[in-house]
Amino acid sequence: MQAEVEVPGSPEEVWQAIATGPGISSWFVPSEVEEREGGTTVSHFGPGSSMDSVAKITAWDPPRRFAAESPEDMGPGTPTVGTEWIVEAQSGGTCVVRVVHSWFASTDDWDKQFEGHELGWAAFFRILRLYLSHFRGLPSTAFQLMGAAPGPDVAAWAAGWDALVGSLGLAGAAEGQRVSTSAGAPPLAGVAERVGPREFPELLLRLEEPAPGLAHIFAMPMGGQLLLPIRVYLYGDRAKDAGARAEPLWQAWMAERFPGPQAG
Repeated sequence: MQAEVEVPGSPEEVWQAIATGPGISSWFVPSEVEEREGGTTVSHFGPGSSMDSVAKITAWDPPRRFAAESPEDMGPGTPTVGTEWIVEAQSGGTCVVRVVHSWFASTDDWDKQFEGHELGWAAFFRILRLYLSHFRGLPSTAFQLMGAAPGPDVAAWAAGWDALVGSLGLAGAAEGQRVSTSAGAPPLAGVAERVGPREFPELLLRLEEPAPGLAHIFAMPMGGQLLLPIRVYLYGDRAKDAGARAEPLWQAWMAERFPGPQAG
């Protein structure tokens, strides 16, 4: 499986965004990277170590390529996943970023599960492009929340998503529209850059408040529940203070309305 995106920036600027802990944390999930062959990468996809993805770097060639392997990345007994990142300079001051996943399994039982990875990378690459287009090199801070709703079937998934965006006052948002959260929800205001289709619900906002930044709100069925992650990335001189004020408001709001996922 592979996914790619063309983004603005030199190979060195793009490398900083995809191969360093602070860079990756600015558009992906909170991450640490030991920048060397044999080093370790850790990506924190949610609360608790059970949602960490840990990999060993097997190749390191800045600013062009690195590779890593993650054993049992999806749980005990699951195949080792290999990931390769490639940066290719283009004319006009852009680069193509390509991520290639391979997995070491004796059957094709895992192929369908990895189909979802392509959708996930498409969403994160939209965030990467916006980050490099509007906020490249700025100080950043980010936080993520994980809510959940009952989700045994498609109808329940739709209801859970509608409840989330309805509570936020963002139902019916259209791409290019200026939006803001409603009274009672933590404040977000900006432009809707992406509104996902009904079968893959997603909102990607380019923010003005609580500081310049991005917010990614989406839904993902898993384990008989509908996970409702919200990721907020803030940039510039206001980012740190704005994030420190906003995160506890969001945590309390989510805990009251969409308590986190239950262990299966």
